Amino acid sequence: MKDHQYEGRKFVIGGIALAIVVAYIIRLAFLQLMSGDYTAHAESNAFLNNVVFPARGVMYDRNGELLVYNQPAYDIMVVMREVNGLDTLDFCKTLGITREEFDQRMKTIKNGKNYSSYTQQIFMGQVSAKEYSVFQEKLFRFRGFNIRERTIRRYAYSNAPHVLGDMAEASPKDIENDPYYDPGDYIGKQGVERSYEKELRGEKGVQVLLRDAHGRVQGHYRNGAFDRKPIPGKNLTLSIDLKLQQLGERLMEGKMGAIVAIEPKTGEVLAMVSAPTYDARLMEGKERGKKMIEMQKDPLKPMYNRAIQGTYPPGSTFKTSQALTFLQEGIITGSTLYPCSRGFRFGRLKVGCHGHGAPLPLEPAISTSCNGYFCWGLYYMLGNRKKYKTVQEAMTTWKNYMVDMGFGYKLGIDMPSESRGMIPNADFYDKRYKNSWSGLTIISIAIGQGEVTLTPLQIANLGATIANRGYYITPHVVKKIEGGHLADSLLQKHKVNVDPKYYEMVVSGMRRSVMGGTCHSANNSWYEVCGKTGTAQNKGHDHSVFMGFAPRENPQIAIAVYVENGGWGATYGVPIGALMMEQYIRGELSPASEAKAQKIQERHISYSAR
Repeated sequence: MKDHQYEGRKFVIGGIALAIVVAYIIRLAFLQLMSGDYTAHAESNAFLNNVVFPARGVMYDRNGELLVYNQPAYDIMVVMREVNGLDTLDFCKTLGITREEFDQRMKTIKNGKNYSSYTQQIFMGQVSAKEYSVFQEKLFRFRGFNIRERTIRRYAYSNAPHVLGDMAEASPKDIENDPYYDPGDYIGKQGVERSYEKELRGEKGVQVLLRDAHGRVQGHYRNGAFDRKPIPGKNLTLSIDLKLQQLGERLMEGKMGAIVAIEPKTGEVLAMVSAPTYDARLMEGKERGKKMIEMQKDPLKPMYNRAIQGTYPPGSTFKTSQALTFLQEGIITGSTLYPCSRGFRFGRLKVGCHGHGAPLPLEPAISTSCNGYFCWGLYYMLGNRKKYKTVQEAMTTWKNYMVDMGFGYKLGIDMPSESRGMIPNADFYDKRYKNSWSGLTIISIAIGQGEVTLTPLQIANLGATIANRGYYITPHVVKKIEGGHLADSLLQKHKVNVDPKYYEMVVSGMRRSVMGGTCHSANNSWYEVCGKTGTAQNKGHDHSVFMGFAPRENPQIAIAVYVENGGWGATYGVPIGALMMEQYIRGELSPASEAKAQKIQERHISYSAR
């Protein structure tokens, strides 16, 4: 006979045992699957995932001169949970920091968005080799701290900082936009360092290191079976010619403005000078932030890249684009004569001009930089009701030619922060003048004044387009990517909707300007220079502008020079442009030219009123 009392106890005891087993299973699952903290703690006790940074790609100039390279540096890392028994005074003395700095760094780490006390955090970045060696000797005393090797950027020369750019710690936005970056990582911030960041940075590697119960590294886990080697970044060959760049920076000392030189057949930028400039080496290492703040406070804005960001009235260099438009539209021919009575006169309206013979046809108008000629051309184009039904239709046609020549929009250079300049359209003037305007209202745009603004890059590109007799390649500062290729957009050929025969007329006018016109100081016996001056009106002193190319046939260089408040185009623009062309084409300056360069270098313009 069964004892029902003991039978019931059996089920109770079994139920209790089962409940205990289930409870352990649930707890174990929670520890293993639900609690990241415990998992991280367990892993951090056993393993150290050491990030191995790749060698960042270096940069060379077009002739193989090393411009940017890497130098070993070290980061002091900390796992906060493992810091105990720290002699803070000894630690701070070893690293050369104060106790206040120590406390602030620890506070910053704990307040970080991705902070975890179980994982490595960067305590102090870019420690020098000397600081590293001192710290390494005492590392055994500082439990929870270790050293991570990396490289920092070094710039071999002071030149071309606006082109090369620099690096700094990745911002929270950088980290949010790209999961490649972690707090403490470095990223290109300006120039080529920024625009070619993905090519230059490479891919990180990792070392999985095994640690003992005291946190000491015992070696690679499973002999490195789970390690991943870093992939080095790609080296870049820039299109910049270092010697040409150095000369340009010399010539622009004590001045504000820009020089841009382009190889017409390729679109490669040979030199890009923005003045005032700064020493590229100031942006290296831990002092970058301090130096950057100092330069940002400078009223002359040395960090502002005037070559691609500055927008200026192009002045008379713009007349070449007007000549091409009027020729293609049939407004003028090469023999069309227009009067110039020391300027354009229509009723009470007058646009002044310097004295020269008149009436005159196109080529002499270009060589003497006649304001009257091009004002009459625009007047007849915008007022031609046989060809265009309205002034708005004529203006739209004009604007389309300007856009086709590379104005009014970004050219697409492979650098950040390019400006687009300004080419007004019919809607702009309709709004401004309430639909009541004519060619006379806006006549100053014919001579590169009024609302028209271009960047020095766009002016140089106009020179390259004329040199090529009607097309340009997108300007770019990188010539070659090691193991890669340039973006198709940088190799694209842009053909302007103007017959090449009209370009030949403009070339002839520019050559006449050098032979005996406003650019005569650019003439030499070695090769044929073609040029066009500009004297852009300004609230203060006029800007000095030059645009040209050489040689006339098979041109090797097109150039734009823009000197703010430099006066006549012939004062600074022409001689600077001529010296730059000589340096590039001949490989050096003659003794006489070097003497000229020295004089220009010593001539400074006062900008104290700014």
